[in-house]
Amino acid sequence: MSLIELDKVSKVYRMGDVEVHALREVSFAVEERDFVAVMGSSGSGKSTLMNIIGCLDRPTGGAYRLDGDEVSRLDRRELAGVRNKTLGFVFQSFNLLSRTSALENVELPLLYAGVPARERHRRASEALGRVGLAERVHHRSNEMSGGQQQRVAVARALVTRPRLILADEPTGNLDSRTTVEIMVLFQELAEAGITILLVTHEPDVAAYASRVVVMRDGRVRTDQNQKARRAADDLAAAAPLEDEPAEASA
Repeated sequence: MSLIELDKVSKVYRMGDVEVHALREVSFAVEERDFVAVMGSSGSGKSTLMNIIGCLDRPTGGAYRLDGDEVSRLDRRELAGVRNKTLGFVFQSFNLLSRTSALENVELPLLYAGVPARERHRRASEALGRVGLAERVHHRSNEMSGGQQQRVAVARALVTRPRLILADEPTGNLDSRTTVEIMVLFQELAEAGITILLVTHEPDVAAYASRVVVMRDGRVRTDQNQKARRAADDLAAAAPLEDEPAEASA
């Protein structure tokens, strides 16, 4: 059974007398451990698709099944439970509290879920260690680089131990080297068994996924598996940052 199953999913927005067809009978499935990139220009429907898969919106027609459950049958409380336990979200703008520590930012989903303080601290520290920020748990987000802030955001997505991470343009505000660092992290998570669905308009980012779905005018135009580029190899070959000393030649 697929983790995500979309069967002729449509979404129509009504603006007065005008109907806007954001999605038109979209069908595809995503298996456990898949790393899928969804591409498309503005207005292609990729953000609407992400919102429906993330249980933030409901389709107008068709069926969406998440781990075998028909999402349209769930009430608001049940949808909130799915978002908190099954899904993790990573956004372009990080969405961190600027004057709050990395640890406190990562704890937030657990706080909302009523997890006791000691367990929140333990799990948040574990998640930050997993993304390479074990030494920065008490740093405020406004004291961190963009790449570090995005790592905090990934840790926040991981802290609820989700099966699926939805990443919406997660590298849009990052430089090229930091983008590769984040893609190393996503590939590691996919290898560890977490399903990744990433929305991007950058072919260089989509190259790190094992499958690319291209949207246009609310429809799936192409859906292809590919041999993913190894982000770790690209990072090892990248030039050091300007403030990093280059290795001395022999």
